[in-house]
Amino acid sequence: MFKDLSFQSFFMGCLTAFVGFASSFAVVLQGLKGVGASDFEAASGLMALSVSMGVCAIVLSAWTKLPVSIAWSTPGAALLATAGTVEGGFAAAVGAFLVCGALIVIAGLFRPLGRAVAAIPAPLANAMLSGVILGLCFAPFKAIAFDPKLGLPILVAWAAVLAFKRLYAVPAALAAFALVIAFGVDLPEGAVASWTRSLAPPIELVIPVFTPPALVSIALPLFIVTMASQNIPGIAVLKVNHYNPMPGPLFAVTGLFSLFSAPFGGHVVNLAAITAAMCAGEDAHPDPGKRYWAAIIAGVGYVILGLAAGAVTAFVSLAPPILIQAVAGLALIGAFSGSAVAAFKEPETREAAAVTFLITASGVTFAGISGAFWGLVTGGLMMALLKLARASKK
Repeated sequence: MFKDLSFQSFFMGCLTAFVGFASSFAVVLQGLKGVGASDFEAASGLMALSVSMGVCAIVLSAWTKLPVSIAWSTPGAALLATAGTVEGGFAAAVGAFLVCGALIVIAGLFRPLGRAVAAIPAPLANAMLSGVILGLCFAPFKAIAFDPKLGLPILVAWAAVLAFKRLYAVPAALAAFALVIAFGVDLPEGAVASWTRSLAPPIELVIPVFTPPALVSIALPLFIVTMASQNIPGIAVLKVNHYNPMPGPLFAVTGLFSLFSAPFGGHVVNLAAITAAMCAGEDAHPDPGKRYWAAIIAGVGYVILGLAAGAVTAFVSLAPPILIQAVAGLALIGAFSGSAVAAFKEPETREAAAVTFLITASGVTFAGISGAFWGLVTGGLMMALLKLARASKK
């Protein structure tokens, strides 16, 4: 096994871990805080997710000899950021995380459920995702309105690097964010000492509470968006690179690791899509049979970064919240544009997709249940009505 390790795979694995963590940890922190987590609980969740997805990547890649990249659910975190605190607070959200993890395990082991998730119309799933993301995508521009001296450097750094190397655009925005905090924000007295004390790994066990609003507003939409936007595309990326994995066991294992991370505040881990392409492509190794080491090294990197989650979160907390939201929004612009294009691509389903998108993006809540769920349901009903109307005209 170790004879397959190469410098090329080692470098790509390190790059994958950095890009995967740096490009979206802000979204995760924002999402966990959005459902009621304190700063320390959010740091604990970030740590649990990073360690879980690192160990999961190591286990699956070593077991299958495939470059199985694992990530946290960035679309799921964006969903949480707009869901709001539900009855029962963060403990209820943790209960929903556990239910979501269990549903992913079942989807992997029980084929009909997996097929049912895969059968959700792609335009509606993409419309729900784009509606969920929209609010955070406004944040970079709101940050400029809040304080141009703080917000504009982040946007400029992202745009300048994006023009030449898309992969490094969000890390560049993150670097600009760090510089803005260091040189543009007046730190409170004792902030550096407080940051130093946060270097120990944050661990906070949350006793879950199970409430119907949390299960419907968080667990079900989180399960759907994770399966539709992460797990299924993750399998597709592997197949594009000429690998033929068994989806069910991979889904089930990611669900198990989601269950491990949930009591410590982590929402869900899943198959990666973007970073999967990094580990599964030719840049990881000329020999497809040896690329699995890139995913293993990335897993090790995630574990190391996860143990530093307390310091990362403490540093981020020194800035106005709108700035970290701006970084999160920039990290999601690509996902928003891709999902919006996919949602409205087919003329026959545009109206149903528009209904799903608008209800989800509006942020409305009915009976304590978030708009993401109602958007998907209403869009499905609209799609069925339109199909029935077209069939009656024939």
